[in-house]
Amino acid sequence: MQERAEATRRFLVEAAAQLFEERGYAGTSISDISARSGRTSGAIYFHFTNKEKLALAVVEATLATWPALIARVRASQAPALEKLVSLSFTVARAFRDDVVVRAGSRLWMERKAIAAPVPGPFTAWIETVTQLLRDAEAEDELAAGVVPETAALAVVYAFFGLHTVSDALDGRARIEERLRELWEVLLMALRAAPDTPALLARAGAPAPAAGTPA
Repeated sequence: MQERAEATRRFLVEAAAQLFEERGYAGTSISDISARSGRTSGAIYFHFTNKEKLALAVVEATLATWPALIARVRASQAPALEKLVSLSFTVARAFRDDVVVRAGSRLWMERKAIAAPVPGPFTAWIETVTQLLRDAEAEDELAAGVVPETAALAVVYAFFGLHTVSDALDGRARIEERLRELWEVLLMALRAAPDTPALLARAGAPAPAAGTPA
């Protein structure tokens, strides 16, 4: 019974995420979610007492995506900077391909319209990037003068700013290409001995388009 209830909750979260991502929080009603999911409004209220709780469930599902991705990347034997770059591409693909992640991002941007505190991702991401840069420092990967704590803030600012711009320009269709271009700049500043094309290739970055400098 509990497994069935959890499956129903996941199904409703995914249906709600589709609408929140398409229409935003204010533009989505429980009736809309009922129509999209094929479940009655009463069934939705049984699992989520109001629209705010359903929106929070979408955000929480987004945040729950990241720990396993981070653990998998950190468990690899790659150098720390390569892990960081690889993680960024994994996250970028999730933002592009996973409707729950996209909806969670939009709901965070619209959090002032939600009558409940909405948890944010940035503190955890800053901590993760800081630790990877500290690991890179311990491995003598960082350029002289790079402070992991300060550099982590810059990386997180740039990464999430790129998502905003990429979404506005083409719905993140070219986000991997743009992220590669961002790392080509950042790695020149961060890495003691830049070999950017090789690192990006190992980290799973897409090859540059024809005619684009490597």
